[in-house]
Amino acid sequence: MRENDMLEKEEIFSKVLRAGRRTYFFDVRATKADDYYITITESKKFTEEDGSFHFKKHKIYLYKEDFAAFSEILEEMTSYVLNHKGEEVISERHQRDFKKEYATEKATIDEDAIPQTSSFTDIDFDDI
Repeated sequence: MRENDMLEKEEIFSKVLRAGRRTYFFDVRATKADDYYITITESKKFTEEDGSFHFKKHKIYLYKEDFAAFSEILEEMTSYVLNHKGEEVISERHQRDFKKEYATEKATIDEDAIPQTSSFTDIDFDDI
């Protein structure tokens, strides 16, 4: 087993945030020296056309010496967003009950709106 796998074996405290297709895992872990650090993992579900799915994961390791600066910047960034855009979610894709709808009607084409070019040749299939 790799050393990195051994470091992540010891979970001390965990919280989970489910947010649509994304899930965030917040874990306090212990190093070999029995010091604590935090991992934040984003797991995002992707569904294939055949119905199968897979997850992509991204992980951040946050050590004690960075807690204060990380927390300060996170607070500053979240405050900035909320102060400038408010708490309302603008994109409906981020709503919990969002379902992607596909258009079933064919779009009509306005023939007059299509620019005519001189390089276009009208070919009859009987000519081929």
